[in-house]
Amino acid sequence: MRTGAPPCMLRAHMTKRPTLHHFDARDLDPGRDATAIRDDFVRKLFFELAKFPGVATTNDHYLALAYAIRDRLLQCWVRTARANLEQEHRTVIYLSAEYLLGPQLGNNLLNLGIEPAVREAMSSLGLDLDQLIEHEEEPGLGNGGLGRLAACFMDSLATLDLAAIGHGIRYEFGIFDQEIRGGWQVERADRWLQLGNPWEVRRFEIEHPVFLGGHTEQAIDLTGRLRVRWVPDRIVKGVPYDTPVLGHGARTANFLRLWTAVAAEEFDLDAFQGGEYWRAVGDKVNSENITKVLYPNDSSPAGKQLRLEQEHFFVSCALQDCIRLLLQRSTIDRFADKAAIQLNDTHPSLAVPELMRLLMDVHGLEWDHAWRITTRAVSYTNHTLMPEALETWPLPLFARLLPRHLEIVYEINRRFLAEVAARYPGDSVRMARMSLIDESGTKCVRMAP
Repeated sequence: MRTGAPPCMLRAHMTKRPTLHHFDARDLDPGRDATAIRDDFVRKLFFELAKFPGVATTNDHYLALAYAIRDRLLQCWVRTARANLEQEHRTVIYLSAEYLLGPQLGNNLLNLGIEPAVREAMSSLGLDLDQLIEHEEEPGLGNGGLGRLAACFMDSLATLDLAAIGHGIRYEFGIFDQEIRGGWQVERADRWLQLGNPWEVRRFEIEHPVFLGGHTEQAIDLTGRLRVRWVPDRIVKGVPYDTPVLGHGARTANFLRLWTAVAAEEFDLDAFQGGEYWRAVGDKVNSENITKVLYPNDSSPAGKQLRLEQEHFFVSCALQDCIRLLLQRSTIDRFADKAAIQLNDTHPSLAVPELMRLLMDVHGLEWDHAWRITTRAVSYTNHTLMPEALETWPLPLFARLLPRHLEIVYEINRRFLAEVAARYPGDSVRMARMSLIDESGTKCVRMAP
């Protein structure tokens, strides 16, 4: 049982004119005993969901409880974020195309250490905690071992008190839901978001442009240095949704930042007024397709392009966001001192040319300077030798969709092969095997040579 005035009220009485700076996450502790949790659950049901007993569904009860638990997660998150801001250390930036998180309610109760109190609170209201835990839809953000490994890494980093931000894609639909009809598998859309996702926080103030297609232009600047400008055919925007990831024992809360694609201009009013209703929303549909489905079928040229768009999209958003955070308190030269970027298999491999592009074309660094930063900042882990984990992309597709990246890949490859030739003179077979460009048959770009 809580007694006396809440800590935030005690702090407020200590000063005549309290301001926002007088409060922090510790002052706003929502409490972890059964009474506090029960009261918060009822408030969420009334004031967050606008429901009351008699009309509230099982999903309403689940959402009310999840929002109440999220308040306690966010207290840990804000405390961790403030500590990270005040300290000088590197942050792990974990890039993965999938995260197989599993249901969050039971896991968060375990990490907070409040499962017995929550069970007592729900029982006092005539509700079954196990039923609410079972009701939760599993996030459609991962498919198998790679995604589960990524989720375990995020849990472990938080448990070990290591600052980390995971970046990925907020897929609107998971890979598929399975039904068996007449002994046959029937696949239907995994609508995991249809009943709401109470764990995420939309960051409305953040958005990053992502370029696709077009061509590059070269020019000499006033200092006599060569500059390259990418002129894209399309620009989509990435907007983030954050999910707290709590370590066991609730000491550290990192977060998973998942990116959704939206159109730079979502609605063409002139086209709509002219009766061209499809064209009025065409850019919106095409842009949102990028983050529509986990692992779209890539057996067709359109499917291959969509997968490549997905990989470039989330990598570009993640790196732009890292630079945004860095420049709030430091300079671009310190990128590798502040960020340790970990690539989970080949899906985020475009981080290498994309970081080079951002450092050179956007922030004005020379090649050698940008390459030193990139090689210090980026690490890669490969988990299998299966072909799907060692991606290759047809050269024409890569050139059409990412013209600036292909130029950078060519230059990386030229310098790399010069090192190979110096170490193994005359070994043309080795050169061909180690080249970033596979020239046997249809030319393609190797993500993991």
